[in-house]
Amino acid sequence: MATLHVLRVFCDEAGAFGNPLGVFLDGAEVAPARRQAVAHDLGFSETVFVDDRTSAAMRIFTPGLELPFAGHPSVGTAWLLAREGEAVAALRPPAGEVAVRREGDGDGALTFVSARAEWSPPWELIRYDDPEEIAALGGPPGGRDDEIYLWAWEDEAAGRVRSRCYSLADGVGEDEATGSAAIMLAAALGRELTISQGEGSQLRARPLGEGWAEVGGRVVLDEVRKL
Repeated sequence: MATLHVLRVFCDEAGAFGNPLGVFLDGAEVAPARRQAVAHDLGFSETVFVDDRTSAAMRIFTPGLELPFAGHPSVGTAWLLAREGEAVAALRPPAGEVAVRREGDGDGALTFVSARAEWSPPWELIRYDDPEEIAALGGPPGGRDDEIYLWAWEDEAAGRVRSRCYSLADGVGEDEATGSAAIMLAAALGRELTISQGEGSQLRARPLGEGWAEVGGRVVLDEVRKL
């Protein structure tokens, strides 16, 4: 049997909202040839298989395909390894080395990861003038069927952003919280951001220079399953 940890990543201060994530800390429990099917059956926007806890080598699957890098799986996996007493300074998905840092202690602690914006899926960053228009959307605008990230300033001076994200090419649908898109947006705008996405998820992102940016937030463990 394989052990699956189910997390929510980018929760608010009360531990609500966040994007569900499945993590197999012992990736060898699921054969590589089975991983795409397992990710599809679980139905999370991403599922992680950790192949080596010491080096933090990992692979990331959506229901429809494998990703070289993704934000909320990286934040969640780094948080879970630390919770299990195996904190790492970096993760190693196929895209490259993803540095990890932590801010604060206890339940309110934040976990951050840094990556190159170019490692992200090809999100189209679409700016709106009115954050309420984004909040009121019932689906992707204009029948779009690709990968789009919609954002608007809630308070430009304070760096507060309202966003929604639709990942339609890989079977995800609307993504509740999208760390890779936050990395792209912070790198593109060149400033620190606090992002409210989806129903109420909270992300923090900032540029690091030379194409790098980081994203972070709170993580909650919902359950541990045996499959």
